[in-house]
Amino acid sequence: METNALTPAVLQSLRKKQPHPVVSLSMPTHRREPDNAQDAVRLRNLVTEAGRRIDACTEDGGPLPREVRAGLHAQLDRAHAAVDLRYSLDGLVILASADEYQTWELPREVPERVVISDSYLTRNLVAARARATPYWVLVVAANRATLWHGTQATVREHTGNSFPVTPDELQTDVERKERIGDVASTFQDEETRRFFRDVDSALATVLAATPRPLYVVGLAPALSLLEDVGTATRHAAGKVVTGGLVNGPAPELHKELEPSLRESRERTAERTAERLDAARGRRTFAAGLDEVWESVREGRVALVAVEENFQRTVRVKEGHLIPVDPQESRPPADGETVREDIVDELVELALDTGAEVVFVRDGTLADHDRIAADLRY
Repeated sequence: METNALTPAVLQSLRKKQPHPVVSLSMPTHRREPDNAQDAVRLRNLVTEAGRRIDACTEDGGPLPREVRAGLHAQLDRAHAAVDLRYSLDGLVILASADEYQTWELPREVPERVVISDSYLTRNLVAARARATPYWVLVVAANRATLWHGTQATVREHTGNSFPVTPDELQTDVERKERIGDVASTFQDEETRRFFRDVDSALATVLAATPRPLYVVGLAPALSLLEDVGTATRHAAGKVVTGGLVNGPAPELHKELEPSLRESRERTAERTAERLDAARGRRTFAAGLDEVWESVREGRVALVAVEENFQRTVRVKEGHLIPVDPQESRPPADGETVREDIVDELVELALDTGAEVVFVRDGTLADHDRIAADLRY
């Protein structure tokens, strides 16, 4: 699965405490040859290591029950067989319990690790979802409305929650006629107005359950009618006035959306810069990984701004972060722990405390060690 399937409900479910230990496995992967030749070997070794840890794992002072161990081994084997490394992105996460498994392909690198605990390790999933800036796309025509979920790179149709929506009686090739302009009166029909009210109601339900920025695509009369009969699209992040895309295809729809997505990112970057400037004036500003980390842990952060590709390995000592040279090989000293994914951990914790997290272009925060925050106090 990819990050656009990471809804708040899915993440909430993954982070629940489990009745028996579960396995979280993560590793970097590669999109292209020859680098991806190593991925199969690394995955096999990681699954083998997870198997050894399962056999050594204890529960309530004794070994794991035999059926739990067998279930974990079986689910890891199934997950391993299901992964197709020919179509890898930049990171792979496997989550396995004794009863099921999930595989997640992420568009960013994650550290190589195996964790056995009473809940899944979700920090990389949470951070990847936040970086992907997921959004909804509603595409409307007089006889059909489709909903799509998108990220920076792709859009895919969402089926469910009443979508796709069609009127009770389909009109013949209305979208084709819209493009040539011979059904201008369609959007004045009461039947069409009822249909658009149904679309608005279905969309409102989706937005309430999974809030995301919304982009609306359709001809001008359709977009106008949607706002006239309902409220769900009135505050859309962007509108694309064009027809013929109610059924995609996805690459063409994403291409049409790109200018609106770019404008939205630019507006977000401008608002973030203004907010950080105001925070400096109020002296509620934090910068640098260690200072922002401490503020996040204290629950004082209202906004965190992070450069898109910022990752850093650190040593944690007495609550402070000490950057680690990637080539450094010395083991942690007494009282130290090494965190390879400290930025992902920070993002997850910030979101947990109700902070807003915004990702900005690399270099934007060069004067602040690539990360900055607006503090509540």
